[in-house]
Amino acid sequence: MIRINLLPVREARRKANVVQQATLLGVTAAVTLVAIGIFHWMLLHQISSAQARLAEMNRQIEQFKPQVAQVEEFRARKQAMQQKLDVIKRLDRARSGPVHVLDELATRTPERLWITKLVAKSGALTLTGLSLDNEIIAGFLTSLNNSPYFKDVELGESKLTEKDGLRLNNFTIRATLTDPESKNAAAAPSGAPAAAPAAPAAAAAAAERKS
Repeated sequence: MIRINLLPVREARRKANVVQQATLLGVTAAVTLVAIGIFHWMLLHQISSAQARLAEMNRQIEQFKPQVAQVEEFRARKQAMQQKLDVIKRLDRARSGPVHVLDELATRTPERLWITKLVAKSGALTLTGLSLDNEIIAGFLTSLNNSPYFKDVELGESKLTEKDGLRLNNFTIRATLTDPESKNAAAAPSGAPAAAPAAPAAAAAAAERKS
């Protein structure tokens, strides 16, 4: 019987497998290192590009800073000018407010009715007067209610009195003074500068007329 020793063949195969695996690991490691190097280079390139863009943006910001400062200065000037205009408008309405109220009363006062006293205080108006009959007073109340300068017009009292031999109705009317210009400003479109509240009532607070 012939015997063949296979140990050298097995040893040769084992060494060949070890060499093959070592080569495979080496190639894998090399490919991994190359991939890491490429990825690192791409990251460095992106960082460099981002830094360049950031530097350019900072340069542009520095370049436009004077224009931004000018815009802010113009806005401040505009606001200051608008405030001055608002003050002028308030003063003009305060000056002309009592004139408008008295003119409105004179226009809406009917014949055979006389206002003997007018008191305006804190936006409240009180009228005292004489009339030949109650129908004239009722018409006067309706007319005042239709005026843009008065609201909440109501009759305080009305009683008969005799003056110079005539029987007259002594009446008291109470109302609230309003400002049509303030209403128009409140109804203005959004973004338009609202006019400051005028005060014909406050300006007319000292107005008192007696016949």
